Amino acid sequence: MTDLDLTVLLASIVAGAAPIVLAVLGETISEKGGVINLSLDGSILLSAMVAFAIAYQSHNLFLGFAGGALVGAVMAGLVGFFSIFLGQSQVAVGFVLTLTARDLAYFLGNPYSRLYGPQAGMNPIPWLQDLPVLGPIFFHQSLPAYLSMLLIPLAWWYLYKTPMGLRLRAIGEHPEAAYARGTNTRAIQFWHTVVGGLLVGLAGATFSLCTKTGWGRPQGAEGTGWIALAIVIFGGWHPVKTALGAYLFAFLQIMGIHFQGWWPSVPAQVFQVAPFPLMIFTLIVMHLAQQSSARTSIRGSPWLRGFLRVLSGSAPAGLGRSFRPE
Repeated sequence: MTDLDLTVLLASIVAGAAPIVLAVLGETISEKGGVINLSLDGSILLSAMVAFAIAYQSHNLFLGFAGGALVGAVMAGLVGFFSIFLGQSQVAVGFVLTLTARDLAYFLGNPYSRLYGPQAGMNPIPWLQDLPVLGPIFFHQSLPAYLSMLLIPLAWWYLYKTPMGLRLRAIGEHPEAAYARGTNTRAIQFWHTVVGGLLVGLAGATFSLCTKTGWGRPQGAEGTGWIALAIVIFGGWHPVKTALGAYLFAFLQIMGIHFQGWWPSVPAQVFQVAPFPLMIFTLIVMHLAQQSSARTSIRGSPWLRGFLRVLSGSAPAGLGRSFRPE
């Protein structure tokens, strides 16, 4: 592989990972506050359909992205309302919503299937795009790709360096204690869940208006929501680590395309689904590596212990639990 091929590959990974990064960052923010949004997969599909339909009818990409973001926020708001204020199971509500949203997307989006519509093109940054190696990879991308990269440090800063981020993490760990200190746990949980859903909606819009342009059945984003949920676990509920997991998944997807060209005798479906079991296998290996027996076995290897410490992470103690202040 030449240097040019490697540069193109890395640029493709950054572009292809943009919607996945947006989705995992949105879910990380939501789960840091203790709310699991299982509606991700359906939200991404419904947002993708709505974004494409609005952009197609209005010939305005901004309205398309805004419509997709709104759909994601509404879906997450429903999860938050039923779980936070009504005390219903987050898992049950999210699972029902993801199935409902998926079917709605296919039914309502049927008139827009296989139509050619507007799409977000590349927006190279002057001067920076001319930097050797880094320019073509990071500064010759679409606006959603830039946004996804910008949100990684921004989400880290917000969660770990601001008072509101500290309150959110405190609620996710122990909502009773946070409430006893005078924190409005319900409002903070709800609005952060909505913000997380807004990013998920942007992910869906990025799929249909940028990464996998157009709408159809299948659209190409099916299953991404479930992978995003797994990547949040993979990244230990840390925004930077979850983003790296998103880039890893995008790398596996793109390499599947290359493998298909290298081994044409192998059915194309094998390479299309290969990233999903590979990602699951990676999660299993990480889970086993974080067990106490594994930690004991690598006690004599500082390098392995340091590597494991970087990958390790624990779920918020209050994750998935609906707290009723009264």
